Amino acid sequence: MSFRLQHQARANIIAASHDVDWNTKHLSVRINSLDTPYWYRDVVDLLEQGSDRIDQIMIPKVGNAADIYAVDALVTAVEAAKARNKPVAFEVIIESAAGLVNVNEIAAASPRLQAMSLGAADFAASMGMQTTGIGGTQDNYYMLQGETRHYSDPWHWAQTTIVAACRTHGILPVDGPFGDFSDDEGYRAQSRRSATLGMVGKWAIHPRQIALANEVFTPSDEAVAEAREILAAMDDAKASGAGATVYKGRLVDIASIKQAEVIVKQAEMLAG
Repeated sequence: MSFRLQHQARANIIAASHDVDWNTKHLSVRINSLDTPYWYRDVVDLLEQGSDRIDQIMIPKVGNAADIYAVDALVTAVEAAKARNKPVAFEVIIESAAGLVNVNEIAAASPRLQAMSLGAADFAASMGMQTTGIGGTQDNYYMLQGETRHYSDPWHWAQTTIVAACRTHGILPVDGPFGDFSDDEGYRAQSRRSATLGMVGKWAIHPRQIALANEVFTPSDEAVAEAREILAAMDDAKASGAGATVYKGRLVDIASIKQAEVIVKQAEMLAG
């Protein structure tokens, strides 16, 4: 991309930060990656000329903690120079083999860091994976049982690695893009897998995917009601001196409380 196009793109974003009514939305701006000559000017112009409405910078292709340090140092300097009152948060995208290898140090790299996601396409290229798909089940990634094919999730291990690092360091794991925006059921399926693994949301690269993401990652009324009933059952058990009880024919204990609390907290956050 030429410097002229970069300059126009920055100008558009800066104008939008001032002119668009973002209401209560969390406003995040993706900068260029640190292996380009554009990223530093992205940060400087965005924070020197953009409005205080900007909440977050998204940093792509992060490979190690030093990448975060570099952006953090520049952001801190600009904030101090311009007397910006609201510290800018970070979200990072893991898009390389190095990023996944170093994911734990990345997750701990800065107090600005709020979220981390997996960029499936660049990650696949970095790993040398034989696929041109962006997320989702891949046709050649399967097991045979007799003549029956069982399709697996090739992103599962990377996602669980990211979730573990995020949960260890108190940041939010987010699933990345699903390229085939004409495949609603494929998007739903990957979203459900991601939610089950502990991810809190998923990218929408097309407007039609927004409703799908909200549908999957918003706990259902039934799930919230059941979680509240589990908490109530455990409260009764603890009041009688028991450390576990039975709910609808299954054992629930202290671990069950933690699981139920996750669902209730999600519902309360979304309601707020």
